[in-house]
Amino acid sequence: MDLRVLMVLGVICIWQCNEILMVSGNAFFEVEHKFKGGNRTLKELRAHDVRRHGRMLDAVDLPLGGNGQPSDAGLYFTKIKIGKPPKEYHVQIDTGSDVLWINCEGCEKCPKKSGLGIKLNLYDPKTSSTANLVNCDDSQCTMIYQGTLSGCQPDMLCQYEVTYGDGSTTSGYFVEDDFHYDRVSGNMQTTSGNGSIVFGCGAKQSGQLITADEALDGIMGFGQANSSVLSQLAASGKVQKMFSHCLDNKKGGGIFSIGRVIEPKMNHTPLIPNQAHYNVVMKSIEVDGEVVKLDTDTSGSDRGAIIDSGTTLAYLPDDVYDKIVNTVGALSLCPFYRKVDFAIVEAEYVTLIFFGFYCFPKILAKQPQLQLHTVEDQFKCFQYSGKIDDGFPNVIFRFANSLTLTVHPHEYFFPLTEGENKWCVGWMNSGLQSRDGKDVTILGDIVLSGKVVFYDLVNQTIGWTEYNCSSSIKVKDSESGAVYTVGAHDLSSANSLISGRSLLFLFVLINLFFTIDH
Repeated sequence: MDLRVLMVLGVICIWQCNEILMVSGNAFFEVEHKFKGGNRTLKELRAHDVRRHGRMLDAVDLPLGGNGQPSDAGLYFTKIKIGKPPKEYHVQIDTGSDVLWINCEGCEKCPKKSGLGIKLNLYDPKTSSTANLVNCDDSQCTMIYQGTLSGCQPDMLCQYEVTYGDGSTTSGYFVEDDFHYDRVSGNMQTTSGNGSIVFGCGAKQSGQLITADEALDGIMGFGQANSSVLSQLAASGKVQKMFSHCLDNKKGGGIFSIGRVIEPKMNHTPLIPNQAHYNVVMKSIEVDGEVVKLDTDTSGSDRGAIIDSGTTLAYLPDDVYDKIVNTVGALSLCPFYRKVDFAIVEAEYVTLIFFGFYCFPKILAKQPQLQLHTVEDQFKCFQYSGKIDDGFPNVIFRFANSLTLTVHPHEYFFPLTEGENKWCVGWMNSGLQSRDGKDVTILGDIVLSGKVVFYDLVNQTIGWTEYNCSSSIKVKDSESGAVYTVGAHDLSSANSLISGRSLLFLFVLINLFFTIDH
């Protein structure tokens, strides 16, 4: 079943309303790191991943904030403006879903305050002169659902309901209104633009969506479906259907843009067709010169790795996780082992002392003296005072069309507590995450940081290259052919809960929703 079917349940009930809303197109999104600087637990970060799991073609400038570190909590969100007069809203960015929705006036159980230190706003179609309701027989509704809804009657609203993996739901009706954004007009310069888009007016929330700890005004999906903001803006000729991001997990922030990336240059690999998410064919994984071959059910033509900037950590199938991360006692079961003179290994209930040959997880094989311990029942952590990149190997992912993704130790390990030399492993076992998790590879922020990632949905490819995400990239204006410089923005320095440099996105980056269980 298409993963999108697991998230979008469709029309459930009939709503009555006197207002009409429509969301318009290109946007400048101020994207910030959702939990940066907050006292978030590692368990909460993993729980977030669970909940997720012609006319001018503008380049769009989106400031982004946050640093992506799991120990700081790693979600990104942006500011958008909707309506006339424009009103500002903070929304989470999600590359794995396809609907923009915002909490609306009169919403049932919508949070009133946010633990992120931002002011929450409810959208009210009555206050916007450009707002229009979308009925179930309108073309906008049939576009979203790819046909007329069953049981549709005159004056019935076009409704939505989205269910996430933890059981949280949002439901409401679609509206149309003006969507305001900053488009790139010169080197490090923007001008105002606007367009009309359809989005969800949230009338009822449940589960984690009603809690104040990480509350936002809504979620903006940047998937490939017709209902996404990107698809709507592209269909109206406002933008090309391509975007990029560069996440800086050191200084925080980075770059996010809509438009064709001219510099830096990068290789590309095809996207697997007919997938709900951004899936690519993964051929193998290499650790310190050793190749981990992948089964066809993990990396075959119908499956692949999911590239998801909205997921904080990285998730590997059972067999791959065991080879790279887990410690297996029997040499016959261990693909990587080494001879040691002495080693102390902390097991579940006992500390074991080994001489001779012992099987270590590949990423830890160079440091047999490490004592691993478990934090919050799921994270493998250890103390190490040396330079992390010198003491551990790179992990290299190889994809179709010779595209590689090199993940350095400082990327797949993250500090448990700053200044205490305590590190945790950022690889997680996807077999523990979802109903069919044994075949799932999800590459999230922890491995995508420090790289420009370019999604070319026109040619159905994706590419990336290592890059300094606190600098700038060059994007092309499709009408004039001019090439402009786009740099990182600082959206969050004034907020004590959301500190660090901001990411500038020329398009909107959407968090990948993947249907997973606790």
